[in-house]
Amino acid sequence: MFTLQCDRAYLYGHRERELSDEEQARYDEALAQRAQGVPAQYITGHQEFWGMDFLVSPSVLIPRPETEHVVERVLEVLGDWRGEQKPPKNIFARPRLVDVGTGSGCIALALAKELPQVEIHATDISAEALELARANAARLNLEARVAFHQSDLLAGIEPPFDVVVSNPPYVGLAEEDQVQLEVRKFEPRIAVFAGQTGLETIARLVPQAYAVLKPNGWFVLEMSGTIAEKAQTLLDGWPNLQVMPDLQGIPRVLSAQRPS
Repeated sequence: MFTLQCDRAYLYGHRERELSDEEQARYDEALAQRAQGVPAQYITGHQEFWGMDFLVSPSVLIPRPETEHVVERVLEVLGDWRGEQKPPKNIFARPRLVDVGTGSGCIALALAKELPQVEIHATDISAEALELARANAARLNLEARVAFHQSDLLAGIEPPFDVVVSNPPYVGLAEEDQVQLEVRKFEPRIAVFAGQTGLETIARLVPQAYAVLKPNGWFVLEMSGTIAEKAQTLLDGWPNLQVMPDLQGIPRVLSAQRPS
């Protein structure tokens, strides 16, 4: 399908189709890259997330199904703002949300699709990642819905916000040899590894989130099971602290409200 730029139905309907020399060379090159461990998403340049097709490159982390749980949690806390209907009068004013370390833009754009009345911002330290995120926004006709900023976490971002959401680097260098070869060899290290323990980026982000969140605003974070307990201690004193497991039962999404 990638080689011929066609869909699956075309392949089934044209079994007699023979590849040209150029197509065969392109197919063989894709197989050779995959045999070397290059993720299929980087070869094809695409990955599905939240029912949308995202461009991906080695400058961004490949969107993963477990990150959809982060989107689900944000939709739970902002559920009254889903769709085009006007929220009840007792709901707070139009919310502001920021996605920290947006990468391909998958979280911010999924939320932009589901929450058309919410003001959404997205940050990343990487200019290359932001360029790709903006390209995805344009392809998905959501470029007017998300404001992108080049920033180290929340530095220089104008507060306040009702929600801070992030899928930060959370793998420790101490566990690098346990990480899939595809991940540690081909995905951007800055988006995977946070430091020796895996908590370093989250430890920096928590006080920044506290500073920009409104009282009772929500902080929603993706993490791994190996750091789940220690990550929770960083939010001691935050009300409504919850941990949501992924489909494998691994603690995956940490959420809490900023103390009032």
